[in-house]
Amino acid sequence: MPKKASKKKKVTPERLMQFGSAYAPPLIIGAAVSNKVFDTLESGGKTVEQVSKTTGASQRGLRAIMNALVGLELLKKDRHEKYSLTPESEAFLVRNNPGTLGGLFAMASTHLVPDWLHLSEAVKTGTPPVAVNREATGPEFFSVLVENIIPMSYPAARTLGQSLGLAKTRKPVRVLDVAAGSGIWGIALAQQSPLVRVTAQDWPAMIPTTRRITQKFGVADRFSYVGGDVLEADFGSNYDVAILGHILHTEGKDRSRKLLKKVFAALKPGGTIAIGEWLVNDARTEPLPSLIFAVNMLVHSERGDTFSFNEIKSWLEEAGFKKARKLQAPGPSPLVLATKPG
Repeated sequence: MPKKASKKKKVTPERLMQFGSAYAPPLIIGAAVSNKVFDTLESGGKTVEQVSKTTGASQRGLRAIMNALVGLELLKKDRHEKYSLTPESEAFLVRNNPGTLGGLFAMASTHLVPDWLHLSEAVKTGTPPVAVNREATGPEFFSVLVENIIPMSYPAARTLGQSLGLAKTRKPVRVLDVAAGSGIWGIALAQQSPLVRVTAQDWPAMIPTTRRITQKFGVADRFSYVGGDVLEADFGSNYDVAILGHILHTEGKDRSRKLLKKVFAALKPGGTIAIGEWLVNDARTEPLPSLIFAVNMLVHSERGDTFSFNEIKSWLEEAGFKKARKLQAPGPSPLVLATKPG
């Protein structure tokens, strides 16, 4: 019997056409945040004319982006041409809400996209247009970024504290927050028990930002600070917990291995290291957000990359840690935990 001709799936340009305008949604959302569209609609539905009167933005511009936001399902529009928030935009795009991502979208056009425009050159040379992992240039970038990514880290940090049983502790717990940035990882642990004390390490120019945010969360009296590069600063010793919240991807392989050995020395026997990262699988074929984040590291750092759990596990074991494991937590990837043998 003759074989039937196999049917090939028809290839269309539709997916590539979608990629061609993929730059638009974050910029549209950022423009809406900057022009206070979501903030203005928090009190209830409004027409374009009413939003224009409140914000001072043009009716033409507002109509264009607000209709696009309806298409993105971040606004609703009724038959009277009144626009209102969706549950998603109300929770995450109103600037005064504690879980807001509005600032992250607002900085897309000022701090993220401009560097990505140099991607072709970065691919050719292997170097970024501006290396934000350097102390000379990094604080200006990170002092804006760290507060805007608090909603990404805070739920995971809360989960970490719960897994460590901090709410039930009856003895002091010393925490080292490496390259603390906003301090949110240490803040979340400190909130779970008055017995938690946090040492936040970062570049000296970043520490005022950390201080301000710890004051905002009401735990500043339980924080102390160490300034300097992660491989040069004096961490101290005898910590119960050490946190590296999204740090290894900017440090790269070699510096990360050195850093893990240094953190091992700073922990007491039985202490726990907790690592937040954008994990990829061993073959580096998924998940897509972590693969894209590796490109972000190409654009923004000299050595940065994303790593797999098994890569980080091997570095932890090289440093002397045992029981490397994953902790499922909200965020881009599970947390990686390991223990210093007692």
